[in-house]
Amino acid sequence: MLPKLPFFSKKEPIDKSRVYLPDRREFLKISSLIGGGFLLGVNFQCAGPKGETRTFAPNAYLRIASDNTVTIIAHRSEMGTGIRTTLPMVLADELGADWKAVRIEQAVGDEATYGDQNTDGSYSIRMFFEPMRRAGATARHMLRQAAAEQWDLDVSGCDTRDGMVIHESSGQQIPFGDLVERLQQLSIPEEESLTLRSLSDYTLVGKDVPIYDIQEITQGKARFGADLDLPGQQIAVILRSPVVGATIRSYNEEKALQVPGVTQVIKIAGNGLHPGLNKPLEGLAVLADHTWAAMKGREALEVDWDLGDNRDYQCATQMEAMIASTQQEGRLRREKGSIKTAFAGGGKTFENTYRAPYYAHATIEPPAALADYKDDGSIVIWAPTQHPQWARDSVAEALDMDVSRVTVHVTLLGGGFGRKSKPDFVVEAALLSKAIQKPVRVQWTREDDLHHDFYHSHSAQRIKAQLDGSGKLVAWNHHTVFPAIGGTSNAEELHPSDGEMGLGCTDFPYDVPNIRIESHEARAHTRVGWLRSVSNIHHAFAICTMLDEIAEDRRMDPVDYVLSLLGEDRKLSFAEEMKGSYPNYGEAIEEYPWDTARMKAVIRRVAAEAGWEEAINQGKTLGFAAHKSFLTYVACVVEVAEDASGNLIIPEVHYAVDCGIPVNTDRIRSQFEGGAQFATSLALSSAIRFENGQVIQNNFDGYQIIRMPEAPKKIYTHIIESTEKPTGVGEPPVPPFIPALCNALYKLKGKRIYELPIKEGFA
Repeated sequence: MLPKLPFFSKKEPIDKSRVYLPDRREFLKISSLIGGGFLLGVNFQCAGPKGETRTFAPNAYLRIASDNTVTIIAHRSEMGTGIRTTLPMVLADELGADWKAVRIEQAVGDEATYGDQNTDGSYSIRMFFEPMRRAGATARHMLRQAAAEQWDLDVSGCDTRDGMVIHESSGQQIPFGDLVERLQQLSIPEEESLTLRSLSDYTLVGKDVPIYDIQEITQGKARFGADLDLPGQQIAVILRSPVVGATIRSYNEEKALQVPGVTQVIKIAGNGLHPGLNKPLEGLAVLADHTWAAMKGREALEVDWDLGDNRDYQCATQMEAMIASTQQEGRLRREKGSIKTAFAGGGKTFENTYRAPYYAHATIEPPAALADYKDDGSIVIWAPTQHPQWARDSVAEALDMDVSRVTVHVTLLGGGFGRKSKPDFVVEAALLSKAIQKPVRVQWTREDDLHHDFYHSHSAQRIKAQLDGSGKLVAWNHHTVFPAIGGTSNAEELHPSDGEMGLGCTDFPYDVPNIRIESHEARAHTRVGWLRSVSNIHHAFAICTMLDEIAEDRRMDPVDYVLSLLGEDRKLSFAEEMKGSYPNYGEAIEEYPWDTARMKAVIRRVAAEAGWEEAINQGKTLGFAAHKSFLTYVACVVEVAEDASGNLIIPEVHYAVDCGIPVNTDRIRSQFEGGAQFATSLALSSAIRFENGQVIQNNFDGYQIIRMPEAPKKIYTHIIESTEKPTGVGEPPVPPFIPALCNALYKLKGKRIYELPIKEGFA
């Protein structure tokens, strides 16, 4: 089961929102979570098939209490992006609330109550920014009306600020809480009567706002998935199939049960060679009174595995086969002009092959989930999940129960990057809790996390480019091959989907008259999933390093060259050239076109902020790349150097970003700072290898993330002021950083980089 994600399929666009007064039943349900007072539901209406209006239940609730607190239920998961802060602050700013009096409560996973809760794909802000504004405006309108009636004054003279309704000319003011009774007697205003604040009037939007949980997190009081316990619970550690598709022939649990604290061993059935994205792998769960006993019990298990069809899988062998396939004609995914004619016309040809490995998410908090199966046949779960609804549906399916019997509470996530949208670990806890009729917390170890991830696919790409006699780039032939995410569930999916191809490959924006883009077959021999920025990682690596190489050959500055290739300012749709669909991250291309002017603006900005020309004249070694992903335009400049011992250092990184309206600038900078660190790991040291169907890395000694000496020393994020629709910032920092680093290292070492990670084979 593959959920609808914005970069795989068209997202149903939000046409309008409806703010309403909950009925008595709904009021009692929600007020039990956040208390009484005045309660508004925020309902987002989405366009269904053939223009039919499809109405979902509320995605958020707003409560104003008599003590003047404003409580907002947040329906997105918090994993460091700050989304649980940023969306409520939009509502609060439009409302005119006192941010210090705002309380944020985490919603449970419930599509019928909260609509779409999948915190993935960098689309939370672009989906919910306007509806949250309108919700705040509705409540502000009602507060003004209530105050005007109490004062017997004209409502036009009233406004809200800092949790007060203020009548400007008379100087009268009243706290929100004093108007609760009057608010409960009012009707919801018509949407046409609402007036939104101008962006310049906001006091939170466009500013630095620390995340809501910052004090609890920094003081060690925050509760993550592995922090939760229930009376009488058991801890489960699972020995999972070492090869995807492996099954248990037989096992002996006797020695495991002799470990003090171990209580029982339970088999979990897998889903075979095509494990799916939401099901557990086959394995044996060791349940114990504490984690150490469970781990020692697992070590004592004796298991005879049938390793299945993937027993001989070698990723190195598949890589060579993928590279060889790029020399053949592939499946046509986009075509413009005739590359055959262009290549026959003479000039200079560039041809390179690019490799990238499997990557693991390696979240600092490995997966963990706590499940409590109740006597009445219901189950309650606590988990660090990015997609609580998918977790809820998957648990209901696995336990063969109605979804209404499943409650999923969302904890803070110690990192997500796409891994914790998959609910396999949640299902494990649910199955075990039902089996023993007690609470069970499933705890993954770091080794489990690296051995049984949903990996970013390894990839091979061949790009052949042609310059004509005058040096103009006239042909671009891009071959790409990697196991598709859909192949995790379906053996027939051997080519990347249109969505995966549209992540930095088929949406090649440069003004080249002849373009041909092809994909090739690759079978998934392990679990493949989406990782931060997904296929943009390897596509940007290949394209941006190739362009840098061509620029050097033409003796052009790489910044100037990319600007020239973008051509005239124009908005691209690619529609006539695509041999399939172009999902455009789930958005209508008319609403979010590929705008070359916006890309040029970030390129010029980053060059200016990094002091590109001056730094080069001063002898600094800089690399540049630019890439659009998740509808956000990013340009990056990376400086590299060597210390006295010859070790690589990254003194400075500069980003320029156009993400439309910059809602929370603190979180934008934070995401780009973290993105640079994340991308440095992918570029320099991280790689998953398979031998005989099994991952050979065990922990952070084998799958390295960067340490402090390797980390970029200074990271500057330059945010473009904009009134365009806001877009995501969680994933866009990663793709351009890697080629910018590679291009800088070429200038430092004089050797082009065609394979990641860079340390392997780079002298």
